[in-house]
Amino acid sequence: MRAALYALILVAGSTGAMADDCAEAWYQRNLIYKQAGYCFTTPRAIQTFGNADCRYDAMDRVPLSRQEQATVADLQAFERAHACPR
Repeated sequence: MRAALYALILVAGSTGAMADDCAEAWYQRNLIYKQAGYCFTTPRAIQTFGNADCRYDAMDRVPLSRQEQATVADLQAFERAHACPR
């Protein structure tokens, strides 16, 4: 399943966010932050991604490209539209 999610994030990064459900949207969004060096604070995110090699404690300080910012915004819009838990 992880391989499929990694493939989806590659697609999302090049064509805009794509998610079929809340869990997938959450994973894709947080994978972007993990790859950019965010230090997670929630137990779910720490268990899923860990905090090895993290560098940024504040989400608004994480350097994201315009494409990554757009993908995150699309995923957040999906999560809002589907009333996904935060």
